[in-house]
Amino acid sequence: MKFVVSSQNLLKQLKLISGVISSNTVLPILEDFLFNIKGGKLTIFATDLETSMSTAMDIEAKKDGLVAIPAKILTDTLSSLPDQPLTFDVNEETFAIEITSENGKYKLNGENGEDFPKIPVAEDVTGLAIHSNVLSDMISKSLFAVSSDELRPAMTGVNFAFEPDGVTFIATDAHRLVRYKHTETRLDKATSFIVPKKALQLLKGALANVEVPVDISFNSSNAFFSFNEINLICRLIDAKFPDITPVIPVDNPNNLSINAKDLQSSLRRISIYANKTTHQVKLRINGNKLQVSAEDLDFANAANEDLNCAYKGEDMEIGFNAKFLSEMMSVVDSDEINMELSTPTRAGLIIPSETDENTDILMLIMPVMLNS
Repeated sequence: MKFVVSSQNLLKQLKLISGVISSNTVLPILEDFLFNIKGGKLTIFATDLETSMSTAMDIEAKKDGLVAIPAKILTDTLSSLPDQPLTFDVNEETFAIEITSENGKYKLNGENGEDFPKIPVAEDVTGLAIHSNVLSDMISKSLFAVSSDELRPAMTGVNFAFEPDGVTFIATDAHRLVRYKHTETRLDKATSFIVPKKALQLLKGALANVEVPVDISFNSSNAFFSFNEINLICRLIDAKFPDITPVIPVDNPNNLSINAKDLQSSLRRISIYANKTTHQVKLRINGNKLQVSAEDLDFANAANEDLNCAYKGEDMEIGFNAKFLSEMMSVVDSDEINMELSTPTRAGLIIPSETDENTDILMLIMPVMLNS
């Protein structure tokens, strides 16, 4: 089996899916890319058994074939070569591979492509389409709130909830929460599923600089994302996502409006002086002044800054984790944010003041106990 392909075009396709491959795997063949040549088209697969990705490109080939090629040595070789045609010559009995460039030859051992794990096929699925910009925005604004606690598997992914009036994406780690609703994407029958974080990270990377509809289909065990020549398949998290309604406070008499970038910049500076374990910052709101402060009693470090804001409500002090609050500010596109507060012991809501008419974003952050 022999085929010719551009080194840089091949490298570009491999980079799109290489994040799937785990460096700590039980099956050696999972460290390979599967090359499947059919009708002059090369389809490349990568999988870790939980998440699979594929991409395709046109090549010069006179014969169909299947071979598994070690991923790291292939990508390292391509990364060090200038753009040029490469000829791959695969021994169909031993699966030894010889790559010929303009100035040299490189030999490596492949494996039988028939031994590569079978990629799940979309069967008995429900499908819909969502624009890549919406999906990418959703992922960017929710991934930071996904939990890494494997004892709470439902929280280690983003909940996709489709309803007749729109789709809602929810992520939470019990300390913060993001609810992103888009009303243009709908399903007649209400349904939901949880997509793992790794799959969404890979999808986010593949969606960069892409503006196309993304076809989403799903069944009881897998979700399938497809656009251009890229396909991502992931096993869904088999758990029930918690009901978030009770944790969202509805009576919040204290309302603060402030420039998001100003608050983020202040948090970045003030957090340098916060305790490295608690990351605690204190927000003291008095009239139209917001004081952001932090201290580390162990090292006698302290800092505070005053920011202008618009505020309606009783003067109050409330503590937050600076890291969590700063991450929320970093994903806000709006110039201004509204913060709805009730008491220093209840969750605060952060709502961008400007969003697309079809988009509703709410973020929640739990307070921390202030140092006495």
